[in-house]
Amino acid sequence: MIESTGGQGCGSVRVLWDDALTSYDFGPGHPLAPVRVELTMALARDLGVLDRVEVAGCAPASDDEIALVHRRDYIEAVKAVSKTGRPDLGCGLGTADNPAFIGVHEASALITGASIEAARSVWAGESAHAVNVAGGLHHAMAGMASGFCVYNDPAVAIAWLLSQGAERVAYVDVDVHHGDGVQAAFYDDPRVLTISLHESPRTLFPGTGFPGETGADGSAVNVALPAGCGDAGWLRAFHAVVPPLLREFGPEILVTQHGCDSHALDPLANLMLSLDGQRTAYAALHRLAHETAGGRWVVTGGGGYELVQVVPRAWTHLIAEASGHPVEPSTPTPASWRTLVTERTGEVPPLSMTDGRHPAYSDFRDGYDPADAIDRAIVATRKAVFPLHGLDPLP
Repeated sequence: MIESTGGQGCGSVRVLWDDALTSYDFGPGHPLAPVRVELTMALARDLGVLDRVEVAGCAPASDDEIALVHRRDYIEAVKAVSKTGRPDLGCGLGTADNPAFIGVHEASALITGASIEAARSVWAGESAHAVNVAGGLHHAMAGMASGFCVYNDPAVAIAWLLSQGAERVAYVDVDVHHGDGVQAAFYDDPRVLTISLHESPRTLFPGTGFPGETGADGSAVNVALPAGCGDAGWLRAFHAVVPPLLREFGPEILVTQHGCDSHALDPLANLMLSLDGQRTAYAALHRLAHETAGGRWVVTGGGGYELVQVVPRAWTHLIAEASGHPVEPSTPTPASWRTLVTERTGEVPPLSMTDGRHPAYSDFRDGYDPADAIDRAIVATRKAVFPLHGLDPLP
């Protein structure tokens, strides 16, 4: 069942998709399996979510567009690997995280092109929101592949917006891993506010994202949450940090990365969110896009390595939320999709669109507990950056 949000007007919503986006494939056994986006789009289609959006194609990003973030010599190195499939450890391709494969440049450029097109369609006013679930490759650095990411599509999309005259772009990253590549791209650029909520770098790759990483006058914001943090603590931290900063910054456009590897079932990380907690976060970001950025919202996917139970359901909820017609959590998954899951993966598919949780949190403004690890993380972030934005770090 799809519910209308009533007064939450969204205008047109564009979902960028091409079956070739699944060609970003590091091979059998790699955690970033393209079946996750295939199953997402199939679930969204079978539930009727795609009937309420415009599904549009995309073209590969040009070298000039990719070079808005990445070094030219790096692009040429990736293209060389793409032709032969031979590793080049100098550019980070050929490692366990980032295996070399024939076509890696073309696959990466297409994902980047989809995120640029999402940004362009929103910036041009052709759509209020635009979604690229295949995107969100936030670890890639200017001259190095990293963390399953070759070209940093959200950073390129943001750089493209700046090249078109945008003066204030906010980026919120809810992946369980620190959005280090996007932060690095704009660390000294006060036009871009990057906010990342992630598992503490003390326990998880990439080992960055401490509260003291504040960029140009507080333009980088990091909330480093303790392993084991669940829905209530995560949502408490989100609401204690993200809405006040977005309201103060006043972005012209909001770009968000929605890695769903914060889920309790994810095999690569240690946070304990439920699908319902993640869905609640999507709704909060949707509201903030309307409240702080005039409704201009560019949405990407990201990490997520529980390929059947989590990613397809999470990102179907994400697309549905962006459309203004959220899927009611108790909705059964369609039989046609469950059959596809079994055929493609051999796994037992989930039966409904919920984990059966009802996320709630206590507001940080009502007081905090210095003995609580989540509250300490919140206070560390607020003390590091809130005064730089003219905000009170304490409740």
